[in-house]
Amino acid sequence: MSHLFGLVIESLVAVLLVLTIGYCALLNRRLKRLKADEASMRGMIAELVTATEIAERAIGGLKVTVRECDESLGNQLTTGTLLSANLAKQVAAGNEILNRLSQIALAARPSSAEAAPASAAPPAATTAAAAPKAANAKALLAAAQAFSDRRKATGLAA
Repeated sequence: MSHLFGLVIESLVAVLLVLTIGYCALLNRRLKRLKADEASMRGMIAELVTATEIAERAIGGLKVTVRECDESLGNQLTTGTLLSANLAKQVAAGNEILNRLSQIALAARPSSAEAAPASAAPPAATTAAAAPKAANAKALLAAAQAFSDRRKATGLAA
């Protein structure tokens, strides 16, 4: 019986050794596949690193472009603001000139109240009263022309 018991234990150890050898063979195949996958994974990791570097360079270039665009847009906005202020000043000056010219034209034109009594007055009185008004109108006309010439010389006239 002691031989039988020893034989059973030896058989059991042999079966367990066969199972261990089979399992080791299975693990060996899996490790070979993992090594093969490791090489392909290294290739994919290298490609990923390269793509990441390219993306970082592209992002850097985009940042530079955005900065340049921001500066350019800021400069154009400043220039536009200055031109707008200059145009507003010129429009105000033009309106002032137009108001002055209107006043000059109204002053040079005889009013309807003055024209009616002058036509009813005798010819001698009309001539005497018209002489100072004509001189005054000529003086206003000369002043308007001088003003216009000064504006043309400075480049503010249209």
